[in-house]
Amino acid sequence: MFLIVCNNVADSANFEILNLQPFFPNTKISIFMNKKLLLIGAMMGMLAVAIGAFGAHGLEGKISAKRIGTFETGVAYHFYHTFAIFITVWLATHFKDKSFLRAGWFFVIGLLFFSGSLYLLATQTLLGIENWTKIIGPFTPIGGLFFILGWGFMFYRILKLK
Repeated sequence: MFLIVCNNVADSANFEILNLQPFFPNTKISIFMNKKLLLIGAMMGMLAVAIGAFGAHGLEGKISAKRIGTFETGVAYHFYHTFAIFITVWLATHFKDKSFLRAGWFFVIGLLFFSGSLYLLATQTLLGIENWTKIIGPFTPIGGLFFILGWGFMFYRILKLK
């Protein structure tokens, strides 16, 4: 496995190739098989930390304990499925099977719907959207369904490995 590093963003022709094979002996193809999903996973991880810190330090005393619990559930599932995104990229890379990436996209959609709706529901009084509960509420189980689809698709692809 090789890592291609661009030394100068302005000069995209100036690349350096690093041999990472000794560090990842079982990885058969480039990890950049789906750079977009890796970037989204990194962004989701960054957001999980920032949103979790905001919930821990910025919401205390501003919303009820029950709503803090709702917010924390959103953060927990945000973290779990951020790691799941990276797992799907690794599986796709290791087994040379891009179909694993579909599970990663299911996780991304699930994150947006599930965790996103929980964040909004937990902070609705602060955001002044108390009347939106009937609109936001159904997005949570839809997001959960996408999580289930992601894990189910990953299970199916692993079952089909030869």
